[in-house]
Amino acid sequence: MRTRSGSLYSNNGGEVTAVGQKRKRSAASLGQSAVAGERRKRLAGGPDYLDVLPDDLVLSILSKLAASASAPSDLLSVHLTCKRLNELGRHDMVFAKASPASLAVKAAAWSEPAQRFLKRCADAGNLEACYILGMIRFYCLGSRSGGAALLARAAVGGHAAALYSLAVIQFNGSGGAKSDRDLRAGAALCARAAALGHVDALRELGHCLQDGYGVRRDPAEGRRLLVAANARELTLALAAAAASRHPFDAAGLPLGAAAAAAAGAAGGCPLLSDFGWSLPEAEPHAANQFMVDWWASHGAQATAAKKPGTGDSDGDGDGGELRLCSHVRCGRRETRRHEFRRCSVCGAANYCSRACQALDWKRAHKAQCVPMDRWLLAAVGGGEAAPQ
Repeated sequence: MRTRSGSLYSNNGGEVTAVGQKRKRSAASLGQSAVAGERRKRLAGGPDYLDVLPDDLVLSILSKLAASASAPSDLLSVHLTCKRLNELGRHDMVFAKASPASLAVKAAAWSEPAQRFLKRCADAGNLEACYILGMIRFYCLGSRSGGAALLARAAVGGHAAALYSLAVIQFNGSGGAKSDRDLRAGAALCARAAALGHVDALRELGHCLQDGYGVRRDPAEGRRLLVAANARELTLALAAAAASRHPFDAAGLPLGAAAAAAAGAAGGCPLLSDFGWSLPEAEPHAANQFMVDWWASHGAQATAAKKPGTGDSDGDGDGGELRLCSHVRCGRRETRRHEFRRCSVCGAANYCSRACQALDWKRAHKAQCVPMDRWLLAAVGGGEAAPQ
């Protein structure tokens, strides 16, 4: 007779299990029950199709996920799903396809793991990661050679922003002495970036041709490039407005002005931002936004120089007197004293490039620029004749 606990009572003196003691199960029965339990769990949760997919197909899916990721967390959360996805998610193919949005590391969240993540993407051949990490190392971390090498790797791959940044470095001789400036090399890099449609490179090359800076002077060709830069700027602004589904308001460029600008402004209407139009300002690149936030958190001064011997030093020897580009969305900082060019009228603003000067003139400096002689006269007169 069997009890509820599985034990047996004695039956005619035979060998039985003692009362209260559970029956021992054989190894074969234990194995069969384990397989049956695993089968029941799998059937209850549905079939596991991921185990059937080949690795190549899973890598292709992960690469498309990385290319469409909108934040770094979207890419890194794959590694927390399961062991197989964790292993396949570390493949170079996935890091090489990481989207620009997934590489947009914030300055407030900068850490050694963030730098390793960008370095892994750069080693996998991601040109955007090479550019972002190169800009951070060159301008923020003070690693000039390492940052320039990453920028050069991105430029060789045809990254337009990296080509333009190298052109700015050549124009200014950044990371070296003033004698290290190479205007012809800067103009050549700028022309390569302009051929790829980079707006700032088009604008910079146009001003170089108008002024004969690093190239033979050609005002007509320079103006043509400035018009091309503004047309490209208009195209990007309209594309951004269409993507966000928000048309320009009265303060920006009206939608009907695109046709007028394309028609050549027959009524004498000036063209776009360099010639009077007020386009909505484009969002800064992730590298520029990182540098702006980085120097803001480190208390760097944009224009006003500090007195010698005072202020913070960051290892450059005279870090307290190094200035930021006056264009607030640029973020580049001098690598030596008096590296950037100053405004020839007021002398209070300095710029890393002519493109930044043109953008800042449209944005703010036009209303702030006052000739230096008026300030001097005001100072001599005891402040009675303050500049308007």
